[in-house]
Amino acid sequence: MIPSPRSSSEGNSLKAGQLRDESLPNGMSELDEAWAAALAEAEQKARMSGRRDLVDYLSLKNSNDLLRKAGSDWLISTFKVLAGEANRAGGVIQMSSLDAHRFRVGTSTMVGILLTLTNGVRTLFIEAGWPRTPRDGVVRGGGLACGNIRHLGIQSASEELLLLKTNTGVPRWTGLRKAGTRRELHEAHLRDHLAILLDRQ
Repeated sequence: MIPSPRSSSEGNSLKAGQLRDESLPNGMSELDEAWAAALAEAEQKARMSGRRDLVDYLSLKNSNDLLRKAGSDWLISTFKVLAGEANRAGGVIQMSSLDAHRFRVGTSTMVGILLTLTNGVRTLFIEAGWPRTPRDGVVRGGGLACGNIRHLGIQSASEELLLLKTNTGVPRWTGLRKAGTRRELHEAHLRDHLAILLDRQ
């Protein structure tokens, strides 16, 4: 299950070309803003024309988008908090992030965020996102969003992620290891990934 994200005072450096639009709320990209506006307009038109089925679908879509954002925010912010803790304890992890990051999962394209953590020659990539437009495809396996935790050069430690909605309506990340086993993802597992980055496993 995803706990409430802890706030982090840790800043994140952006590499050249990795610009955020600070004028948009909550790190929302221009694509997110345009898509949200289009959905809101479609829902209003459906209400006015009495299309209850379409209204229900769009309401569910908006609700699921909130769960996707909450799940992605938890994953990224938890890694940032843990990296900040490691740095305060003497680590030298460099952080950078990229919004509107696109990555492939099967034949579909996910759009979201990429967080890169670097410690010397070791690099950890954390990405989370979901299809934003119909041409991007779908999330398979009944998921809300997809993600990856990738260790550069240590493929066996990497993990494919799927965000699911529990019976209680709470978003939950599950991870698929290279060994083929799936597990519910908790903060302790993120600490394990960070330990690999720090060469402390």
